[in-house]
Amino acid sequence: MPAVAVPAFALAWWLACYLIGRDPGRWILRWSAAALTAYAIGVAAWTIAPGSMPAQVLLCLPALGWAGAVVALLPLTPPERRPIDRGALVLGLLFLVMVVALPGVGRLVALSPLVGGLVLLWRLRAQVVPRMLPPAMTMMAVLYAVGLGLLLGPVDLGGDAPLIGAIGVDLLVVGYLMAVAHATEAGERLRPDLRRALVAAGAAIVVAAVPATVTLLLVPDHDGVAAAQFVLVAGTASVAGLTGRLRRLLDRVALADDAALRSDRTVLFLNADALLRRREPRRLGSIGEPEFLRLTRRALNDFGDLDRLARSPLTDMPVVERRLAGREDQPRARARELRAVLRESVSALRPPGPFSTTDDWRYYNVLQFCCVLGLNPYARRPRSDGMSREARLAVDWFRRYVPRDVTRQWQREAAMIVAERLWTDLGGRHRALSGRPATDEITTRNA
Repeated sequence: MPAVAVPAFALAWWLACYLIGRDPGRWILRWSAAALTAYAIGVAAWTIAPGSMPAQVLLCLPALGWAGAVVALLPLTPPERRPIDRGALVLGLLFLVMVVALPGVGRLVALSPLVGGLVLLWRLRAQVVPRMLPPAMTMMAVLYAVGLGLLLGPVDLGGDAPLIGAIGVDLLVVGYLMAVAHATEAGERLRPDLRRALVAAGAAIVVAAVPATVTLLLVPDHDGVAAAQFVLVAGTASVAGLTGRLRRLLDRVALADDAALRSDRTVLFLNADALLRRREPRRLGSIGEPEFLRLTRRALNDFGDLDRLARSPLTDMPVVERRLAGREDQPRARARELRAVLRESVSALRPPGPFSTTDDWRYYNVLQFCCVLGLNPYARRPRSDGMSREARLAVDWFRRYVPRDVTRQWQREAAMIVAERLWTDLGGRHRALSGRPATDEITTRNA
């Protein structure tokens, strides 16, 4: 068992850390990391107490995390997503209670939310990118269900280690697929960054997992030693998966008294990380209208996050090249110019005259105050310090008269208008973005 359990634990823990470190704010990566973490802890629990109730429950929990990742992956409009997200959370808690309460094979009920999520994914498969995700995820789900059923079933197949290893392979593939989905949706490269992280994972296995496996084989039936070895492996795998974030944390601690040096090192490291994940410049000229619209919408949502903007393919637009001419060409410098271009595009939506909340102003208001200024009108305690009079009026108007779902829909429609302007600069004058919203389709109550 240790020969299979320790490498499986190390790889699952490392991949969970890598996914979280890649972009902690994305729910698709959070849910995937949660599934891998539950599996890793379940492997450790099964090694210490084979067949115990906690170990069985932990090995079933990845199905719930996996279902959450599938729901986060669904291409839904804001009005559609809100009830589905709430329903998924309630069902997840309900099935968690059932997994804990039911014995043995009954814990396979954890697969039900995953089946439901995959059914929705297949229904919307025409809008899912990349296209191979639904069949690949379904195949992995079937293999995971078979392995989990054999592991929890009453039939003894001569050892649990092969089944636990096979389940681990399925979950590692799912984690990779979720990383591919996130990179595709964000317009980033995955292979160079993942290849570097895999080398770090290999080093972690050699340094920690191999000695831990030998220790468990030499000192069997000692729970304290086994737990200590898994903790050691988890720490080493965390360092391998969270290299960039741990490096910045060490700088904040070790260089706390030298803010200038710490800032310079942060910029250098962030530029280096962005270079690994930026798409090739030649790709921007070959993307289609739907992807360009998606990238523009993502860039507007990430307006306040310079690190995410630095990895956007939109930093290679000709307008950014022109603004950057004669200056240092670094990912974060391009991100600052892209931010300036987006700000100008949003300002171009402002109607003439003083601030207002009429229909003509809705697209400018939603982008200027919710994206550019980063205000959240629906926060429990919206901040008001340092805000202009216009910003305070806009936040109050959104809170009182504009439902949250309508605001999100306006953001999508306004992003389409901005994307059309940028698309023209890219050389697509003869290919205007289709589906531009008519200004009289959405109405709201005005103050």
